[in-house]
Amino acid sequence: MRKLMTLVPALLLSDAAWADGPVNSGDAAWMMTSTALVLFMSLPGLALFYGGLVRAKNVLSVLVQCFAIVCVVSLLWVIGAYSLAFTPGSGFIGGLSKAFLTGVAEDSVSGGIPETVFVMFQLTFAAITPALVVGGFAERMKFSAMLIFSVLWLLAVYVPVCHWVWGPGGWLAEMGVVDFAGGLVVHITAGMAALVAAIRLGRRRGFPHTPMMPHNMTMTVTGAGMLWVGWFGFNGGSALAADGNAGMAILVTHVSAAAGALMWSAIEWVKYGKPSALGIVTGMVAGLGTITPASGFVGPGGALVIGLVAGLICFSATHYLKRVLNVDDSLDVFPVHGVGGILGSFAVAIFASSQLGVFGGQGYAEGMTMGRQMVAQLIGIAAVGGYTGIVTWGLLALVDRVAGLRVSEEEETEGLDTTQHNERGYDLQTL
Repeated sequence: MRKLMTLVPALLLSDAAWADGPVNSGDAAWMMTSTALVLFMSLPGLALFYGGLVRAKNVLSVLVQCFAIVCVVSLLWVIGAYSLAFTPGSGFIGGLSKAFLTGVAEDSVSGGIPETVFVMFQLTFAAITPALVVGGFAERMKFSAMLIFSVLWLLAVYVPVCHWVWGPGGWLAEMGVVDFAGGLVVHITAGMAALVAAIRLGRRRGFPHTPMMPHNMTMTVTGAGMLWVGWFGFNGGSALAADGNAGMAILVTHVSAAAGALMWSAIEWVKYGKPSALGIVTGMVAGLGTITPASGFVGPGGALVIGLVAGLICFSATHYLKRVLNVDDSLDVFPVHGVGGILGSFAVAIFASSQLGVFGGQGYAEGMTMGRQMVAQLIGIAAVGGYTGIVTWGLLALVDRVAGLRVSEEEETEGLDTTQHNERGYDLQTL
């Protein structure tokens, strides 16, 4: 494994770095495969995972929301979001030199990877992040409001944070903050946005007194399996090469997922007498989200510890933090993704250390120590979390004034499938 901070998944390249050059067919093939895997995480993986967790009258609404977000983000990415994230500008935002993907041609290559492949790979990250936020306001936001909010949030939150961490000259990257595959850029932003959205919209009608159990755990477990498989492209692809670092990223991803799942199940077994299907898949997602920022920097031993801690901490956050905050984060986005992203972004400063033996990675970048890396990571966590929370609240207030955020009480009672889409996820009367 190469040295820490030489593997930030953004190439941190100037426009001139993309030039006519030879394509490494192995690296390019792996990146195209990884791109497909990450898209598979959103559609159908996340859509099915979330869809099974809501009530039957809202399942179709969640599937459509995930599908629509992927579509709208894809167009925004081409129009200007990619350019703002990954071209030189200031430390806070990129420029528009590649708006409408100007200059992105078949022969634009860097490090053996065509820029077209890099654009598409990063598009899939941009698509899944606002889709994750859906879990915070599931079963109560208008479809029109969701679309407007997702567009604004991508441009005002995801794109700037992506540039800070992964873009050329990003201020957090220049400070030494590291995020291999999206602990800061994806999980903390999505988790904080979901928490703010849940607070801003208020609780679902009847929550917490009315039981709101998942309507289809088979669907959820199926989606969870797809997420696990897709995450190999999410983390392994962030090495931007088909090499040993990609292989290690995949290995530690799998170890952390398994450890998180088993830790969550063990806690449930002790606490409730039986392990649940929902618990084991949620623990898996916690392990995956927590290892993400560290996946290119730590070894299998560190991944084992990270996964176990993720299962413990995210379980506690899911069961106690929501109760303390008295908030209805419908599908536990903040306790799992937000807390996991924070935990993993800090853990990389510990487990990248070569001094930890079998539990550590291959050391820090030149001039960095564990203490310095910890400080950098804490600054990154605070900056991304604080910025996301403030801007998300402002965007939700704006959308509320323009279009209204929440469906009426009658529409919520009837279900979003019928009131927002004039369809039903299940039409059992025709069977």
